[in-house]
Amino acid sequence: MTLETPRLILRQWSETDVAPFAEMNKDPRVMKHFPNILSYEQSSQMVKRITAHFEEHGFGLWAVEVKKTSQFAGFIGLAVPQFTADFTPCVEVGWRLAVPFWNQGYATEGARVALEFGFTQCKLSEIFSFTVPANLASRRVMEKIGMSYLCDFDHPALLEKDPLRQHVLYHITSKERDNLQQN
Repeated sequence: MTLETPRLILRQWSETDVAPFAEMNKDPRVMKHFPNILSYEQSSQMVKRITAHFEEHGFGLWAVEVKKTSQFAGFIGLAVPQFTADFTPCVEVGWRLAVPFWNQGYATEGARVALEFGFTQCKLSEIFSFTVPANLASRRVMEKIGMSYLCDFDHPALLEKDPLRQHVLYHITSKERDNLQQN
C-alpha cells in the first residue's frame, strides 16, 4: 500500500531505509520529546515492529520519501498504541521526520493523506494524536490537520517522575473531517 501527496510518497519500508532511519533516531533534536535516542539495533527492531503492524492491521507508519530527491525523510502514518489509557484502544496518526525535512510542511501534508486513508479505507470513526505539551511543532501539525485538543494525560509507559510523562491528547472524528473538507 502506497500513498502519495504532491511532494511525498508514503510507502512500505525497505532494507535501505534502516540506516537513514537509525541515523535520524540517534539525533537528539529529533528525539527531544522522546525518552531516549535509539541505537541502530533499536531502530532496526522498530522497523520490524512497524512492518508487523502493517501485516496485522492493514495500515501503519509508512516510510516517507521526498518525490523530488527520492530521499528517505522519516515516517508518517497510523498506529495502534501499545499501552492502556482511557482513550485506548484507538488509532493514532503520527510522524517523525529527520531535521533536514522540518519546517517544509511535509508532516502536515503526509498526515492529511494518512487521515484520509484512515477514514475512507479503514472506515475509522475517529483518530487520535498525542505528544508532550512542549512539542509545539507537532501540536501545530495536529491543529493544521483539523484535530482538536481533548485533554492532558499521563503516559502510562513512562515513570511517574519522568518529565515527559505528561502528554496532550488531540483527536478528530470522521464527521469533523468531512465538515472541514466541505468548507
